[in-house]
Amino acid sequence: MIRIKSSIEIEYIRKSNRIIAELFVQLKKSVKAGISTRELDAISEDFILSRGATASFKGYTPSPSFPKFPAATCISVNEEVIHGIPGDYILKDGDIVSIDVGTILSGYYGDAAYTYTVGSVKPENKKLVDDTRTALMLGIAAAREGNYLNDIGKAIFFYLNPRGYGIIRDYCGHGVGKALHEEPPVVNYYDPKRKGPKLKKGMVLAIEPMITLGSHEVRILKDGWTVVTVDNSCAAHWEHSIAITDGEPLILSSL
Repeated sequence: MIRIKSSIEIEYIRKSNRIIAELFVQLKKSVKAGISTRELDAISEDFILSRGATASFKGYTPSPSFPKFPAATCISVNEEVIHGIPGDYILKDGDIVSIDVGTILSGYYGDAAYTYTVGSVKPENKKLVDDTRTALMLGIAAAREGNYLNDIGKAIFFYLNPRGYGIIRDYCGHGVGKALHEEPPVVNYYDPKRKGPKLKKGMVLAIEPMITLGSHEVRILKDGWTVVTVDNSCAAHWEHSIAITDGEPLILSSL
């Protein structure tokens, strides 16, 4: 069931997301060659805690039999698409780094992702990062009251598909609010058979295109979490949490 949020609830969700937006600005100073992904995770968790929130990803598990996620952030580098576990990897010139962050503040969740570039990156990788962000913004623009859920994926797909990118199908966006993942699933591709529910004021969605330079096919590493491209092509991931209004969608995870 899709939960419609009140204006007060949306404000709480916005406060949780604002912490992430502020963190992403701070991380621009730290995402450089020579720093480890574990160090970036520590910086991120310290920042979240300093704002009176907690990291929703740390200890998260989709089921009791699934391993708990061991870090505060998901940091995915190059061919890693999502759910990368921070560790000893040292960033180097030319890397592209997706950082996905979740927060809990006063019982409400925030969720957003940002893809950084390190030093001088290949032109095709820079274009991948920029085009994925553009696709996210087009998806957000389609998230208007009266449109259908599938219009979001349609906007993303019709921008990216002609450009030859791989659009991940195994993972998608979602509702967000009192839980990290709520209904409905928000896919990033167009399926004419999937119209989806009509968008209504008070819905809160996390829209998150996950895009590759090659195939859309992915696999999971032995750690049980890290999702990588099957063909080792680079990937980018952008995400915003947004609220449906009676006008323009409200981006909750921006400053």
